[in-house]
Amino acid sequence: MRTTLTSTETAAPALAPASLLHLLWLASPALPVGGFSYSEGLEAAIDAGRVGNETQAAHWLVEQLHLTLARSDLAVIAQALRAWRRGDTARIRTLNTWLLQTRESAELRLQTEQMGRSLREWLRHLPGADAAVLDFAATLEPSYPVMYALCAAGPCGAHTAPAGERDVLLAYAFGWAENMMQAALKAVPLGQTSGQRILARLAAEIPAAVEHALRLPDEERQAYSPMLAILSSRHETQYSRLFRS
Repeated sequence: MRTTLTSTETAAPALAPASLLHLLWLASPALPVGGFSYSEGLEAAIDAGRVGNETQAAHWLVEQLHLTLARSDLAVIAQALRAWRRGDTARIRTLNTWLLQTRESAELRLQTEQMGRSLREWLRHLPGADAAVLDFAATLEPSYPVMYALCAAGPCGAHTAPAGERDVLLAYAFGWAENMMQAALKAVPLGQTSGQRILARLAAEIPAAVEHALRLPDEERQAYSPMLAILSSRHETQYSRLFRS
């Protein structure tokens, strides 16, 4: 179910400049967490002949946004953000465990664990990081969305006021979209102009995906994408590949 905001709804207050910059920083593909090395099954879809041009790539990624990201990662981030801010370590551990257990292939789990560890290490070297929070994070086999929520919650003093859940999810989704667009450019392959059209299509879909994620209670979160799981499993033994997933 997708939701469109109406013009009568009250606009959220503008982020403080430091808060906005912090979110842009977190969403940047330049962040040293290795996101550029994964295609999340897209390369396998290309190899299988399911994606071979700009239109098919855009359709594939839009469906992935709504069927997997909105119903799993984005929903977990929203819940984890609240838990980090109130210091609810039991809730954080539960969310992290759920996300790891619902990764449907070995390489998809490897991706979230590797990126989660890299993000945790990056956070540890930032000035003002909360040692107690990081000590708890060190006890987790971290998933990337849960570590992203920790960074967005503001434990490092990088911004003057915490960003709202909607803004955090929008930033995460757009960072994902940029990474996936770049994967499509390399693997299909496509040109830069095609890539920007794909990104524009994803940007138009992201707000509805975020609204859906914000409304999901625990019992409605899900990670069920059989074709993506099959393709990801095939990718693990794919003869020639550019990406790690």
